[in-house]
Amino acid sequence: MTDSPDARQLELVSHAILAPSSHNTQCWLFRLGPNRIEILPDRRRRCPVVDPDDHHLFVSLGCAAENLLQAAPASGLRGEARFRADAGGSLAVALDAGPVERSALFEAIATRQSTRCNYDGRALSSAELRALEAAGSGTGVRVVLLTDRAPMERVLELVVEGNRVQLNDPAFVRELKDWVRFNPRQAKETGDGLFAACAGKPSLPPWLGRALFERLVSAKSENAKAVRQVRSSAGLAVFVSEVDEPAHWIEAGRAFERFALQATVLGVRTAHLNQPLEVTELRSELLAAIGLGPGRPDLLVRFGRGPLMPRSFRRPANHVVVKT
Repeated sequence: MTDSPDARQLELVSHAILAPSSHNTQCWLFRLGPNRIEILPDRRRRCPVVDPDDHHLFVSLGCAAENLLQAAPASGLRGEARFRADAGGSLAVALDAGPVERSALFEAIATRQSTRCNYDGRALSSAELRALEAAGSGTGVRVVLLTDRAPMERVLELVVEGNRVQLNDPAFVRELKDWVRFNPRQAKETGDGLFAACAGKPSLPPWLGRALFERLVSAKSENAKAVRQVRSSAGLAVFVSEVDEPAHWIEAGRAFERFALQATVLGVRTAHLNQPLEVTELRSELLAAIGLGPGRPDLLVRFGRGPLMPRSFRRPANHVVVKT
């Protein structure tokens, strides 16, 4: 590489920002420098109610980092990421020249999405499950796949209880509402947030959507939807960190993103069901309910085959690049 940032680095950022983030807040910033990219948490976009310890924020940084690292070989680069606790929890990615290689996971970056609809209920093959498990394992992070109906139903009970707790909390509802984009125009203008169409919600003027929000998104309706969605899924994946700290949360994000990209390669959809992990008192119940053992459950994801849904929006790459 040259001694200054080049167009290839901006190309890497453009792939990194296609990663998922909590509430699609896109809570990241990128600092470009000679032979490196630093990924920084953007705490102006944190969600203090649903994510008081910034766990999801760091998971989101890990997802962006994995996209960047998968994209680097396609630009003739090799990347190595290092967590920097002394720099506010940033992630430094060192870049060196390497052969040009386009992997299947790289090709999947542009088409991966969180698909929030019913799936077709069909089981995945043993080979597909092995591929997902391999992709979702990482340093200090493991993924547990649940495909039998009994443990899935036990987890579903916790999802339902998590929904009930969260959607009866006025602070949670206010924060969630602030990140919902009620129609395509609003979603395009902000370039972020939870686009209502991605979850099969009707398009509404923002003022009307906010006024009707509690009717459209109630514990009763969301729980009925969760039951349908879990029971139509091929399985659930639980990502567990060995240590409950930001460096491992980032690794959990990287592991999930590889899992989601591998799923995309296989024609399998994914979507998060993190309610039992976001309600503190339910987190230990999840570990006990399915015998996960020690560690922090980071993410709960359902997977299966189903249709594509409308895509969420992203801010342009130059909006998230900061000067050195």
